[in-house]
Amino acid sequence: MNRTILGGAGALTASLFAAMPVFAQEAAAAAPVPNPGNNAWMMTSTVLVLLMILPGLALFYGGLTRSKNMLSTMTQVGAAAAVAMLLWVIYGYSMAFGGEGNAFISNFSKVFLAGVTPDSTAATFSDEVIAEYVFISFQMTFAAITAALVFGATVERMKFSAAMVFVIVWLTIVYFPIAHMVWYDGGEGTSGLMFGWGALDFAGGTVVHINAGVSALVACLILGKRKGFPTEPMPPHSLTLTMVGTGLLWVGWFGFNAGSELEADGTAGLAMINTFVATAAAGLFWMLAERLAGHKGSALGFCSGIIAGLVAVTPAAGNSGPFGAIVLGAVASIVCFFMVSKVKPALGYDDSLDAFGIHGVGGMIGAIGTGIVYSPALGGPGGDDFVMATQVWIQLKSVIVSILLAGVGTVIAIYVAKLVTGLRVSEEVEHEGLDIGEHGERAYN
Repeated sequence: MNRTILGGAGALTASLFAAMPVFAQEAAAAAPVPNPGNNAWMMTSTVLVLLMILPGLALFYGGLTRSKNMLSTMTQVGAAAAVAMLLWVIYGYSMAFGGEGNAFISNFSKVFLAGVTPDSTAATFSDEVIAEYVFISFQMTFAAITAALVFGATVERMKFSAAMVFVIVWLTIVYFPIAHMVWYDGGEGTSGLMFGWGALDFAGGTVVHINAGVSALVACLILGKRKGFPTEPMPPHSLTLTMVGTGLLWVGWFGFNAGSELEADGTAGLAMINTFVATAAAGLFWMLAERLAGHKGSALGFCSGIIAGLVAVTPAAGNSGPFGAIVLGAVASIVCFFMVSKVKPALGYDDSLDAFGIHGVGGMIGAIGTGIVYSPALGGPGGDDFVMATQVWIQLKSVIVSILLAGVGTVIAIYVAKLVTGLRVSEEVEHEGLDIGEHGERAYN
């Protein structure tokens, strides 16, 4: 690609290449070179996923809290992401993608990114490669947002110090192993457990959403309810900011979903259109469900439906046709509406911002539903040998394993945090607000 620009230098390079021994020529010719277009798309996708965290998720969650906890919520989201980024480059990447390892964890050959250079490459799903630093950064943002999502169930009463200890332990024993089990392809006999089964998870239905949603439920059950819940009104203080956060999440999600193809190709385009239409259907169907339940269609409902649709289409983004994605988004929206409006009040648990009701439940619907919409008979990309019952069973097994590992790992992580720092702020701090009590500042003067 540089011959025109280099001119005489290109001829010199060709002369030197011809003078090399044959085996050296073969090695030089075989050296993989990142496709510039794919590399640029993946760098863009990585930044888009960061947009989902700060400001997207921070504003979405922050607007849903009471004003006295706005900054505390946003700070927990941002700090959790920052901790995840550092752990990822220290040992998380090595645990998930470092080498052959076994079905549950990779090896530690790339701790502190040992051996990674600007010339290192990572394989995509075809014969192409991208720069390994770009792949590391892209996967790093997934770890960062998953850690932050958990706090949607625990805001307004969890200590900041406890949240940080929890993130460190949880990422180590839950997220990094599940990422390896679902996405690592080390070849026959060395792939991750669920990858080896043939589980379909295009962009993180199990790794991100079931993982975070189930962990959020377990954490809020152990932490206990907010003071005054459910008798004291606790409405969102700024649905305007929540709507802004929702929009930023939707925009960033195109990096999340279409970027997970690792190439700028037709499958990335399929993931893109599915991220449009599944989300649009889910936003509208949530408002329809509100009307059918005797309420007005609300802005909060629209935002909730948008997130439910994004969550559900994540594992199916490149594994479904557009009309399958529409149905998946609509179904997830209705079921998630029922969970947060009927089941949660009936059971009485305090999932503050419905992290489980939307991410956990929506992720399960998306993961299992992917085994259905993958069918070529429904417009999916499955081959002639696709057997729906077999694939749905594989998807269901993956969901069960993810639930168990996330649940047990969260119990361990939350009790380690309790032992080290204690979990809850004092009643005085909870009453005054965590913005002042934990951080000494207010969101609004």
